[in-house]
Amino acid sequence: MPRSVKVRSEFISKVKSSLPRNGYIRQTDLAEYLQISQSTISSFLNGKPVDYLNFREICRALSLEWQDIADLTVETSPITPTISDSKISSSNLSLEHPSGQVPLDSAFYVVRSPIEERCYEQINQPGALIRIKSPRQMGKSSLLARIIDKSQFQGDSTVTLDFQLAAGQIFVSLDKFLRWFCASVGLALNIPNKIDEYWDLASIVGSSMACKAYFEEYLLPTINKPLTLGLDEVDKIFEYPEIYRDFFGLLRALHEEGKRREIWKKLQLIIVHSTEVYVPLDINQSPFNVGLSIELPEFNSKQILDLAQRHQLNWNDTDVDQLMTLVSGHPFLIRLTLYHIASENITLNQILENSTTPKSIFAEHLRRQSLILTQQPELAEAMKDIVNNSNPTLSTVTKFKLQSMGLIKLQGDNVFPRCNLYRQFLRI
Repeated sequence: MPRSVKVRSEFISKVKSSLPRNGYIRQTDLAEYLQISQSTISSFLNGKPVDYLNFREICRALSLEWQDIADLTVETSPITPTISDSKISSSNLSLEHPSGQVPLDSAFYVVRSPIEERCYEQINQPGALIRIKSPRQMGKSSLLARIIDKSQFQGDSTVTLDFQLAAGQIFVSLDKFLRWFCASVGLALNIPNKIDEYWDLASIVGSSMACKAYFEEYLLPTINKPLTLGLDEVDKIFEYPEIYRDFFGLLRALHEEGKRREIWKKLQLIIVHSTEVYVPLDINQSPFNVGLSIELPEFNSKQILDLAQRHQLNWNDTDVDQLMTLVSGHPFLIRLTLYHIASENITLNQILENSTTPKSIFAEHLRRQSLILTQQPELAEAMKDIVNNSNPTLSTVTKFKLQSMGLIKLQGDNVFPRCNLYRQFLRI
């Protein structure tokens, strides 16, 4: 996989003329807009190698299709940078408030090797299936975005569906859900909707077979190249027994088809979920026991120290240990802390002393968690038991739901608050 890319020589004139056409009078104007160095802009405009992510960002700013002008034969390199490769030397680095997915070109994405390498290798395989599991705010969507980006870079079509964004009415029946599923993929691929032409089969062979036929006979042949399909927040479907059995059985069947038939080797699946699969599924019809399984870990002390340095903080192991004592290796809370300290809004000592007060940097996050618990009294009661009792008796489903929220850790049969911040807050 090339790390550096350059403009093909025959397109250099076109690239240079696109600068004023898009409102950039000077190279420095574009450099300031993208927050990258002028030397990188100059290299791009003159057909010299630049970093792949910078190449794509410059193309977006200049309204250019990067695939049309890119020379990908510059060099080859490891699939993803190591932590040491990711360290940032610029003294003018813009801080980035942690919220949602970490942007593809972010200087603050933490590589959890060898997870990324394994995913990038797997997505190259025909008919691949990758399963990513971890509690919320651990970086699942950020990893998914990078796998999707790698797949797109190698020439595949890509689609990401987030089931949390699907309207409630979509889940009223399997038939309606699968029609939405097919329509959403087709819409993302910019392919005309022909669902009605294929759904006549549903009354005879069922909605799952109609969905399979739509992919096999229409969507995949129309794009005529591999399709990487990312399914984010599939836990949402666990709430609908009339849907999950057949849908997950369908995903497993499509994956198995990829071992036998060429058309289905073109479909790569990435399934992302926040909790253990607590719904009953036939072992031979479940997509959760095949493919590459990835469980994202918390940040370790070395990664946190590296991230602090990227925020241009002069930290040592003692600082890292103090922060981990409060929030463990929770990726979002770590990044939130480093952002506020780097912004010079607060010191580490002030954060530690006022972690659960209304003016704490964690106050909004804690209020959100508290609101979720308030809306589900059985989970709120369970968290009280976990905080106040050494070994409370809880149902498996309750444990998994609290784990998916990121509030607890499971170690065998034992249950603990995820970090001291939650323990302290929930005792108030």
